[in-house]
Amino acid sequence: MSMPQNKRDYFIIGLALFSMFFGAGNLTLPPLLGLKAGDTWGWVTIGFILSGVVLPILAIYAHARLQGTMYDFGKKVSPIFSVVFCVIIYLISIAIPNPRTAALTHEMAVAPYFETSSLLTSTIYFALVFLFVVKRAKILHYIGKFLTPLIVGILLLIIGIGTFADHPEMYHYAESQTPFFRGFLEGYQTFDTLGGLLIGGVIIISLNLKGYTSYEDKKKILIKTGLIAGSGLALIYTGLILQGALFSSEFSADITYPDFLRGISSKTLGNIGTTFLSVLVSLACFTTAVGITTGTADYFKGLFNSQKAFIATAIIAWLFGIIVGQLDFHSIIVIAIPVLMVIYPITIVFILMNSLNDKWTSPIVFRAVTFVTMLFSIPDMLNHIPSTKESVASLIDNIPLASNGFGWFIPAFIIFIVMNFISFATHKEN
Repeated sequence: MSMPQNKRDYFIIGLALFSMFFGAGNLTLPPLLGLKAGDTWGWVTIGFILSGVVLPILAIYAHARLQGTMYDFGKKVSPIFSVVFCVIIYLISIAIPNPRTAALTHEMAVAPYFETSSLLTSTIYFALVFLFVVKRAKILHYIGKFLTPLIVGILLLIIGIGTFADHPEMYHYAESQTPFFRGFLEGYQTFDTLGGLLIGGVIIISLNLKGYTSYEDKKKILIKTGLIAGSGLALIYTGLILQGALFSSEFSADITYPDFLRGISSKTLGNIGTTFLSVLVSLACFTTAVGITTGTADYFKGLFNSQKAFIATAIIAWLFGIIVGQLDFHSIIVIAIPVLMVIYPITIVFILMNSLNDKWTSPIVFRAVTFVTMLFSIPDMLNHIPSTKESVASLIDNIPLASNGFGWFIPAFIIFIVMNFISFATHKEN
């Protein structure tokens, strides 16, 4: 099949990719990050966009080179390792970002209007999710098409009105952590880098079904549409972080993520606009939860070649959803941090390595870099667990960048250079 013939075709595919990345939970992270960053919001934005936009789009580029599934990202380490990696990613999806959609729905659309418990919300919410997953209802697909443009439209209104309104002086950033690194690590919480591994595979399958058979055609589509989606995400994130910084002197620093988004919305759009945004975000959360659960259940159904595996996975997701989803949004983020401090470095390495020319990423190089990354990310993880933080304090002090959560980066880069030098030297001798 021939390539899309005009820019409009690329734009439509790019918007579809944008909507896949644009989860409702992502709305709440940038504003509060901007509030805490205050006058350093620019550095925080650069860090956040690198991990929340550039890496996910780079994952799409890696998919454009591989043109397979998420399994192909880690297969150079070993087939078993890659399967385990895929299973972990899917389990994380139903254990953290999936329940987070229920927590956000309760805090934005239920708690402000009804005096009911979060347990009741998560129970009803995931009972409906389970029903829609098992019945594979198509209506959510069509609802989702209209939700993203509506939410983006409201956000652009908030950004536009908030930017040109009068504000007190910005809060002065005084935390010990470098703003850039704070923004980069906060970008982990979007889960979009992990999502890039999943979404890229879905896009490849969709292009195959549409009749695109040429490797180069599919590669060009993915690269161009990835840039469109990335530009949209960067624009929204920058605008939301800026709003957080502009309103930083008007709200308490300990305000919750959803409350701050509602607060900014109220100041720019009024109560009616805030209520409308809350309803839209809740619907978007629900479609996201159904998508995550269905995708995960489909993976395990294929892995075990059994419909029972699909139902069992949906039930597990339902239980995780109820148990974790009753927690507040902030608590779920705190739970996620140690997990992400291990899985994200490996994911970043896989994306970067699969984006490079194969001559730089032989299996031996791939295995060495992955092993070192895993090894040096463990102290980073332990440093974010209160009970083990003290025990690794001296180790963190002696590993470059570990205090900023990047103790793995320099060792991984060094081993990448060393192993390639050895590989080229050995190849030349032979």
